[in-house]
Order: sequence, then structure tokens, then C-alpha cells
Amino acid sequence: MEHQTPLIAAIVGGLVLAFIFGAIANRFRLSPLVGYLLAGVVVGPFTPGFVADQALTLQLAEIGVILLMFGVGLHFSLKDLLSVKAIAIPGALTQIAVATLLGMALGWALGWPIGMGLVFGLALSVASTVVLLRALQDRRIVETERGRIAVGWLIVEDLAMVLTLVLLPALAGLLQAAGTAGNELDLYEISKAVALTIGKIAAFVALMLIVGRRFIPWVLHEIAHTGSRELFRLAVLAIALGVAYGAALLFGVSFALGAFFAGMILSESPLSQRAAEETLPLRDAFAVLFFVSVGMLVDPRILLTDPLPLIATLAIIIIGKSVASFFIMRAFGHPVSTALTISASLAQIGEFSFILATLGVTLHLLPERGRDLILAGAILSIMLNPLFFMALERLKPVLEKVWPREAADEARPDVGGAPEVTPTDLRGHAVIIGFGRVGGLVGKRLQQAGIPILVIEDTVGVAGRLRQRGYAVLEGNAANSAILDAANLPAARWLFVAIPNAFETGQAVEQARKANPSLEIIARAHSDAEIDYLRQHGANLIIMGEREIARGMIEHALGEGASGNMKSAPRPG
Repeated sequence: MEHQTPLIAAIVGGLVLAFIFGAIANRFRLSPLVGYLLAGVVVGPFTPGFVADQALTLQLAEIGVILLMFGVGLHFSLKDLLSVKAIAIPGALTQIAVATLLGMALGWALGWPIGMGLVFGLALSVASTVVLLRALQDRRIVETERGRIAVGWLIVEDLAMVLTLVLLPALAGLLQAAGTAGNELDLYEISKAVALTIGKIAAFVALMLIVGRRFIPWVLHEIAHTGSRELFRLAVLAIALGVAYGAALLFGVSFALGAFFAGMILSESPLSQRAAEETLPLRDAFAVLFFVSVGMLVDPRILLTDPLPLIATLAIIIIGKSVASFFIMRAFGHPVSTALTISASLAQIGEFSFILATLGVTLHLLPERGRDLILAGAILSIMLNPLFFMALERLKPVLEKVWPREAADEARPDVGGAPEVTPTDLRGHAVIIGFGRVGGLVGKRLQQAGIPILVIEDTVGVAGRLRQRGYAVLEGNAANSAILDAANLPAARWLFVAIPNAFETGQAVEQARKANPSLEIIARAHSDAEIDYLRQHGANLIIMGEREIARGMIEHALGEGASGNMKSAPRPG
């Protein structure tokens, strides 16, 4: 009996091929995103073989956008968002205007009317939520000043596109007849549409700040007290998806914006960190499906049939938007590194561009050729985005020579930004990587024993609080060789790796062992496989939490001698 299972086929086909192509891309030292996009091309309607259901895949991808924005909101507060409004609002609006004008110029060169050029330019002006956030997360800068500006910029772009999608049908007649006589602008209808949209957005924000601020944390708090991890995880997902869907259905805002506000409201709860951890696996899985869905939209034949317009489209997305963003940031007095980060983050387009292009074709405000250029420009810009980040990093020293004063300013900590890595002069000290629940307890005990401590922490808020409490702190990722070099490991006595991610721990342990062969390295693990992995990389002692809990229980019940056969992990020979 043949079963009709398009949903299962889309999920299985997308994830399996994404894994295969992602692993191949990683093998060739490329971003796995490239592999995910190619997987989408393979399962798309323009290549032979298996074809996934495009409509279903796009809806699954939308769930990825919701969960991703919810996760970002969990690390944000309203104060963080308002702190960057002075640059995010004028910056985003100016960049949208510049990109739109460049798109209109290309449309004019291709012989399109002004209305078509306007829609085309608007579609090129807005960055992809998923790509931007993934880039910031990979570089661990979401919670820095640069990250807050980028997210604030993204929110303004989202709001601008929501307004655009509402106004476009009302303006369709005018744009189609642009330049012809007798066409009158119905200011009343347009004003009514604008006022209604702004009113709905304001109502949603007010509801979240007044009602949601009390109700959402209360619900999560009550569920946490049931002791059921399954119910807690379900509550988090229900809040994220429910608020996003309700916001779109009732208030006309985007799924992404609704999810972001839900996360931002929940960030004020002590349970926000746990909520972020519970949604992480789903966020990653559905984010992968987003990139697969993007790949499915692209017809590879456009590379041969329309190469010059495609190159021009790509130049607007990557070069035009980036240059505009860079000089906007510089005009507002931000340093070179911040301006380059924003430029690289915005050098791509994504989900809103697809929606706008589809609506434009439906309203006869965009030719199908324009939609194909937008889709191809999106996939190519997303594939090139990691390389563009690397290119701008290499360009940074050159630009710092042009603006030497600002380069010097970057060495000082900014509001929420990461300070320059300054090597420590501590000797005989203990280095603690990660100062969460485990690292905090280790640090407290070492401090009581009078042992000098150096903390490596990549969460900006935590790092700042530790400095205020008098700890020596290096802010950044411990897998970064520059951070470990600054920790003066050759002169250290111990390294405590308290982060839960075994892969990052392994990289840090391996580098530390090379820096100091006699260093005592103590790490944490969650499975026997992680213990073996960390031992192979040079850890002296690996503690597995579950075993230590069992040890404590047995010691309490039977005495210390009963735990003799329950060693955490054997030391390397």
C-alpha cells in the first residue's frame, strides 16, 4: 500500500541531504550553510530526482525563523533594544532607501517601469533574519553592542517590510500606471492603511508589555514547579509558536517579530536560560530546513540565461548595501570593527525578499524575471556571506590605517562591546572556562582557598558582572587561540573547563595541552563518549555529573568505601 506522506518526505529528504552536503562542505573547510543550500537545490523542482513539497518546506522553515527569533529575544531586554534606537532606526531606513534606489536603477536599465523597479529594490533591501542571526551566533557577538545594533536594525527592517506588504496592494494601481496621465493617488485609503497597520503594531507591543510581561513568566514559573521537563519544554514551544502565530493572525505583524517579543518578555524571568537550552535542538533543526527551502526556490539555469543582471543584483546586495551600511555606521561615530560587522551581516537577503517578490508578481508589480533574479541573488549572497565576513576581517587593518583614532578607541571597552584581549600577568593561577553554575562553584571554592583565578567567559553580561566583583576576566571564546594565549597557560597550575559543550571543550583542552604539557586539566562531560573524546585531547580528569550524583547518594547511604569503584574517569597513562 502506497502512503502519501509529503510532510515526512520533506523533513526526511531535507534533513538527510542537508547533513550529507553539510558534512561535505565542512570537509572542504566551507560553511555548512553552503551544503544546506545545495541540498535544497537537489530536492528542488528544477533538478531531476526526488522533489520535496515546496509549500510544506517553506512552512517548516518559517517555524525555524520563529524559534530563532524567540531565542534571540531570550537574550534581549527592552532596555537593550532601546539603547540602540539612535542608530538602528535611521541606519536601517537609510540603508533601505539606498538599496531601493540601486534596485530601481537596475530595473530602469532592464527597461522596467518605475513601479516594478521600486518593488525590486525593496526586495533587495532587507536582510535575512536567519542568516544574520546565525552569523552573529557563530561569532558569539549577539550580546555585544555590535550584536544589539544588528538585531535592532533587523527589527526596524522587519517593521518597514510589514508596512510595505500592507501598503503594496493599496498602491498597486498607482504603481502599475506610474508615469501615465489621469492616475490619482487616493491619500485617504493609503493614510487609513498606514494608520491601521501602525495601530495594530502598537496594540501588539502594548499587549505584550502590559499583559504578556506578567502572564508569560508566571505560566513558565508554574509549569517549572510541576517538575516535568516535558511539560516545561512544551510550554516554551507553545509560548514561542503561539505568540508568533497570534501576533500574525490578530495584529498583522510578522511571525519573527511576534516571536522576538515573546522571547524578550520571557528574558526577564529567571527561567530564561533554561528556556533557551530547551529550544536549542529544535531551533537548529528548523534553521537547517530554512536554508534547504531557500535552495529549493532557485532555478540554476538563471546562471546561464541571465548572468549580467544576476551579477548586478548580487553587487547591489553584497557591495551596495554593505558600503551604505558601513558609511552610515561611520557617520554615527561607531568604530571600524562595528561598522564592518553590520556591513557583513546585512550583505544578504532572505525570507521577506521572497514574500515581497511573490506578492509583487501576484499584483503584476514585478516581472517573473525580477523574482528569479531576487531568488538567485538570495541563495548566492547567503552562500557568499561567510566568505564576505572573512574578507572584511582582512580589510579591517587597512581601514584602521585610514581611521587610526577610531582603531585606538576600539581597544577600550564600549557599552556591551568586547574589550581588547590583554594578556594576564598572573602566575601559578587557575583558569576557569565558563562561569555558570559549575564554574561559579569552582571559582568560589578556589577563591576561598586563596588561589588566583582567571575566568574565560564569552557572555558579555556575565563577564561584566565578574569584573565588578573583582575577578580577572578574558572575554571571548576559549577555543580561540588568542584568548588561551592571553591566559598565560604555561605559567598556570590548573585549567577547569566548566562549559557543557564537549566539542568546544575538546578544542580548548587540545590547545591548552600543547601550551603546557604539565598543566592539570579538569573538564566536565555528560556521557562516556564525551569522556573518551576529552581524554584523547589531553584532559587529566573528566567529571561526569550523573556519576557524581550517584557517588554522593551511595556515600550517604553506605559510607565512603562503597564508592571506590565509581571513578569519574580514568586519567591518561
